[in-house]
Amino acid sequence: MSRRDAVPSEDINTQAWTVYGKRQLARAYTPPVPDHICWTPWEGAGPGAEVLGDVTGRRVLDIGSGAGHHAVHLAQAHGARVTGVELSPTQHERAVSTHAAVSGVEFAHGDVADYLAEARPFDAAYAIGTLAFIDPHRVLPALHDGLRPGAPLILSLLHTDVDGREPSPEVAPREQTILLRDDPPLPTQMWVLAPQLWCDLLTEYGFRVESVDLLHHPDEGAPIVQQLIRARRLPDRPVRVSSRPLSADTRQ
Repeated sequence: MSRRDAVPSEDINTQAWTVYGKRQLARAYTPPVPDHICWTPWEGAGPGAEVLGDVTGRRVLDIGSGAGHHAVHLAQAHGARVTGVELSPTQHERAVSTHAAVSGVEFAHGDVADYLAEARPFDAAYAIGTLAFIDPHRVLPALHDGLRPGAPLILSLLHTDVDGREPSPEVAPREQTILLRDDPPLPTQMWVLAPQLWCDLLTEYGFRVESVDLLHHPDEGAPIVQQLIRARRLPDRPVRVSSRPLSADTRQ
């Protein structure tokens, strides 16, 4: 699949998360603000917010912030100034209708790459299961430009899915589903990539990968596994200035 073919895939994902948010609004369901950051859909696996470093007073980007509960936790428990960017209008509505008055948190509706093109660079960024719904060739360069040099980027990504399928060896989306109790599943397109592919992509777009952890479900029979990738935005390379004297032609 070519890069331009990925745009319809992202449109499918936007539609799915819009329907998902609409269903949750109809239920009047808002997830509680957690006591700690959990990088998986299940409790008790992996580290917490400490992987972001000290975020007190720092500007932190929540990529695909959904209902906004993780952003609120970071603001209230860790003193971060969090901006949650969400493309789904109904997911954004869930966040602002519940958490708009929370100090230290703001929510923006829109595409994260477009948002970063106009925003001041952030001190840190994270995505809990959301980055895999966006073409990495589009979002990773936007994140490079939207983060300060040295800023951490923490990504929780699907590794092995609920059907036990292994990650893809090529940079291409594949069909996955969003499951909701009592409702039909929602088809999506996700970039479920092998860890080495994610490392190669991050390196290509100016990040240093510091670690990759595989987080397993507490039920040993469950096939689903999450990746937790810790990366850091590399400093910009200095511009090389030639010490050679200008020629007569270039001085004119």
